[in-house]
Amino acid sequence: MENLLDHLTDTWPFLLRDLSLPKWRYDQIADWVFQKEISEWDLMKNLSKGLQEALSSQVSLTLPKVLNVLESKDGTKKILFQLKDEQMIESVIIPRGDRATLCISSQVGCGIGCKFCRTAEMGLIRNLTMGEIVGQVIMANKILKENPIKDGSTSNLEDQPLLNRVNHIVFMGMGEPLANLDQVINSIRTLTSSDGLGMSPRRITVSTSGLPSKIIELGQSGIPVNLAVSLTAADDPTREKLMPINRHYPIRAILDAIRQLPLKKRQRVTFEYVLLSGVNDRPEDAKKLARLLAPFKSKVNLIPFNPYEGSPFVSPSKDDVLLFQKILLEKMVATTIRQSRGDDILGACGQLAWEKKTAIKETSWNPVVFST
Repeated sequence: MENLLDHLTDTWPFLLRDLSLPKWRYDQIADWVFQKEISEWDLMKNLSKGLQEALSSQVSLTLPKVLNVLESKDGTKKILFQLKDEQMIESVIIPRGDRATLCISSQVGCGIGCKFCRTAEMGLIRNLTMGEIVGQVIMANKILKENPIKDGSTSNLEDQPLLNRVNHIVFMGMGEPLANLDQVINSIRTLTSSDGLGMSPRRITVSTSGLPSKIIELGQSGIPVNLAVSLTAADDPTREKLMPINRHYPIRAILDAIRQLPLKKRQRVTFEYVLLSGVNDRPEDAKKLARLLAPFKSKVNLIPFNPYEGSPFVSPSKDDVLLFQKILLEKMVATTIRQSRGDDILGACGQLAWEKKTAIKETSWNPVVFST
């Protein structure tokens, strides 16, 4: 049976053409699913029982099942989802001020093989469907509706707004989004559609390790989302050691693709740079990076390495991180340092990789929350 969420809303009338429903009926269904987070036909009270039965006989509304939620001391929540085929993925809700950012997955595992990323140890298992991608957002909203969160990384917790809905999305979870581009683009269309979740595309960021042809294809899709490129080194030899994909798509090819993007006047490409002590965090590395990015409208997001068991890498000292940023700023390169969030629950950048031993306890959507 087809999952209705694997189809764009404007194709629902064709999929359910035997029912000959008026458009307002589809609007009602979309409102139940995307705004009220209801996926059971019999709970959609403004649909007749006969229509509920007719719909349930033709299509399903299948959402990822929440198995567990871990809550960090800073308010970050890491969600473990089980999919229909019992594969697992993770998403992370990150509160910051008035932002509730959801970091979502696009694949089960990842085939890129970045040496500093825990997800790479899983390898690529399969792509996610559009419904599985959008479903992460729907379920995160359901969790936040029941258990709103605040930014716990600040000392003035009482002054922080209560967050009960995702308002920013980053495709920075498990997987390489551009290796599943068709499903990612369709999910973004649903996320930004007025009869979907109605989000602004400017609040959505797609991260990539650098697939040149797919970068161009994303730019040609007409969806003005933000692009973040995981660079992590300013020269090919270093990048090849850290990101083997660089052997196929070297830095020059990635930058050539970025030059072809139809960026708006104030839009910039973000270059993510994971800082690894003694590997790519030296002053000469910063100067090399500044020279490389000088021709671009860009900003650099420095990410001090988030350690995990078994990794050979070490996070640089705070002084080394600040010096690296200082050099870039002096070279007129806009640079921020990403604050690590959720690292105590392995929910920070590069730490996502579910383990069976953490997933044996099944719950309903309303999860047991373990505070750390």
